[in-house]
Amino acid sequence: MNVKPDWLRVKAPQLQKVGTVKEILRDLNLNTVCEEASCPNIGECFQALTATFLIMGPACTRACPYCDIDFEKKPQPLDPSEPVRLAEAVLRMKLQHVVITSVNRDDLVDGGASQFVRCIEVVREKSPDTTIEVLIPDLCANWSALNKILQADPEVLNHNSETVPRLYRRVRPQGDYQRSLELLKRTKDQAPWLYTKSGIMVGLGETSDEVKAVLEDLRNVNCDIVTIGQYLQPTSKHLKVEEFISLAQFNSWREYGESIGFLQVVSTPLTRSSYHAEQVKQLMQKYPRDKSHQATELR
Repeated sequence: MNVKPDWLRVKAPQLQKVGTVKEILRDLNLNTVCEEASCPNIGECFQALTATFLIMGPACTRACPYCDIDFEKKPQPLDPSEPVRLAEAVLRMKLQHVVITSVNRDDLVDGGASQFVRCIEVVREKSPDTTIEVLIPDLCANWSALNKILQADPEVLNHNSETVPRLYRRVRPQGDYQRSLELLKRTKDQAPWLYTKSGIMVGLGETSDEVKAVLEDLRNVNCDIVTIGQYLQPTSKHLKVEEFISLAQFNSWREYGESIGFLQVVSTPLTRSSYHAEQVKQLMQKYPRDKSHQATELR
């Protein structure tokens, strides 16, 4: 039986600041992945007045056995007021960087790309100095839908690989490893000025060499940023933790990722795909991107 190590314990948050964020979210009727996916960092992030907004949810059309987001409820029609409410939350929270993610909406023709676009547009209108990161699903390989999002020009496009190829059938049965790589490759080919990002969970039975192979695959499609974090079992109904990974191993993966050219590797037990995402602003200053060719038509 695996015993959770001390380094996975989190500090209790300051309830007043956490309450402020929750009040804003409830007042504007917004979902966050922090709450829906039972993120262990929710206290720290809410205390820092940050959150990762979950649009088009909370019901998901996929049933990934590691994820705590509800897949049993029927997805609802898109709410045209959601982008406006989200932009209002960004304004009230005075966010310098916002992460917008979604449930999978395989029931929609464009996978929800149009809702991402509208969210980007309204946030830009209300908070023009806020940088925007979108953490998107694979859109069922609808590349014209991807191009809609790219044309809206977020600063960061994030799409998680989640795990190593050998474990996809068990961990991500409705996903496809090569499709995820292709999404990241197409993004970089079509909009090279964007920062691309991906993340994986560990502790599900993968080997260290398999993790390194995923890092190599991501670099081969010019992915800029990668996150590596410990998988934690949300409930007894979800996949079990096979191993709690040591701090030394996380450091080793970080060093390897940096050695093969990632601009940033965040590799700790509590790392999640949008954990401390605002640090990308420092990366943008250190590695600015030439957007002079931005007008090139996206195919």
